[in-house]
Parts: sequence; structure tokens; C-alpha cells
Amino acid sequence: MRASEVRELTDEEMQGKAQELSEELFRLRLRRGTGQIEDATRIRKIRRDIARVKTIQLERIRTASKERS
Repeated sequence: MRASEVRELTDEEMQGKAQELSEELFRLRLRRGTGQIEDATRIRKIRRDIARVKTIQLERIRTASKERS
């Protein structure tokens, strides 16, 4: 998921996407522990997507707080 795609999401959609990605990361970690994971690089991609979503959420919060001041 690209940053431009994340920026197009609403705040609620972003929150849902972060939750969905976190759940997927949890499932992938369980699979890795049992040796059933096919694509180990998928964990890295999911972690980066979560970071992207959280970074953009924080940017929006900071922008909103600056506008109020």
C-alpha cells in the first residue's frame, strides 16, 4: 500500500485498515512460529504498511492541532 493510497482514506477507514493489518501481522507471526509461512517477506511488508498508516494518522492529528492554535 502506497502512502498516496493511505492519504485518500478517511480517518475511520485508516483506523480500520490499521486494525486489519495488525490482525494479519499477528496471524503471520503465528504461522512463522509453526513453520507454515510461505512468504516471509510478507511480515516486513505488513509492518511497513502499519507504520505508514500510523505516520499519516499522526500527521493529520498534528495538522489539526496546529489549525486550532
